[in-house]
Amino acid sequence: MEKIQVTCEMEVTLKMIGGKCKPLILDSLIRHGTQRFSELMHRITQVSQRTLTNQLRELESDGLIQRTVYAEVPPRVEYSITPKGKSLETILNLMCEWGEKNIDDRFEMTNPQCSGYEE
Repeated sequence: MEKIQVTCEMEVTLKMIGGKCKPLILDSLIRHGTQRFSELMHRITQVSQRTLTNQLRELESDGLIQRTVYAEVPPRVEYSITPKGKSLETILNLMCEWGEKNIDDRFEMTNPQCSGYEE
């Protein structure tokens, strides 16, 4: 396997959690526990099925989430956070806090996910 070249430690973090919805997926699994694909689609409304599928595959490949397939008819697939993924909780909370403190008139909150916006 070819190694991914990075210039600093921060880039490792960005490679793993950078993406259209990766932080939202991780946060959802940390806050709400194990979920099926449809539950994640419902919680993360601004993402397409294709993008969500790709982001889930990348998170699984990086060891941040676990995908469990149950041998049932119809098949059932669930996603859960791994200990490695759970270790990002502080970083994700800090991202939420920073966003809450620095949101301005250019933004409209349509689907609040962080603690300060939850009802």
